Amino acid sequence: MNGRAGGTAGSGLVYTVETPIVYNGALDEVSAGSEIRLILVADNPGRREQAAVNRRYLVGPAGKIAGRFFRDNPCLGIDFRENAIILNKTPVHTPRTADLRELCRLGGDALATAISESQRIMARLLLDFHQALSPVPVWITGYSEMKKNGIFAAYTETLEELYRPAASPLWEQICIYRHFSMNQFTIDLRQQASPGESLEASLARIGAAYRRRVLGW
Repeated sequence: MNGRAGGTAGSGLVYTVETPIVYNGALDEVSAGSEIRLILVADNPGRREQAAVNRRYLVGPAGKIAGRFFRDNPCLGIDFRENAIILNKTPVHTPRTADLRELCRLGGDALATAISESQRIMARLLLDFHQALSPVPVWITGYSEMKKNGIFAAYTETLEELYRPAASPLWEQICIYRHFSMNQFTIDLRQQASPGESLEASLARIGAAYRRRVLGW
């Protein structure tokens, strides 16, 4: 299934697709002795994530921004590579997340169904990790395509089924944010910060507000 893929529009970037379906190899390094303090969910593997030398999530530009955010805020007590489990909404690689829509169009109903099912599997995997690690919080980043008819609608629908307040007491530990790519997360956090409010309080307030907007609770 290897092939050639273009990068962002107008960049002229062309690369070999080495891993169309990307498993996060960093999960193999998690052990009973690991100090996991955060479960972070991103969108889908991009160019650097699918490269055979990596095969890990959030190792591209967005991952560098995320790592810098946690380094710049030691009060959170999180080393991004040591204390976080990183998942995606789907393991299917595309150069840009928006390209998943085109991939579904080109691949027809069978591929579109497979991508939707991969999202349901990843949502269930999130719950498995969350149940095992609670009260570790969950940060879901990148919510724009989690809407109805969005690229990640299947992921959202499955989360709603698994985490609806009547079914699971874990829902309050979920926060939803803008994506780390293009500094969206940090810009939004700065714009919404309230004078005198701690970083932890700002993150909790903003994350809960987006959760209510996206999931309804």
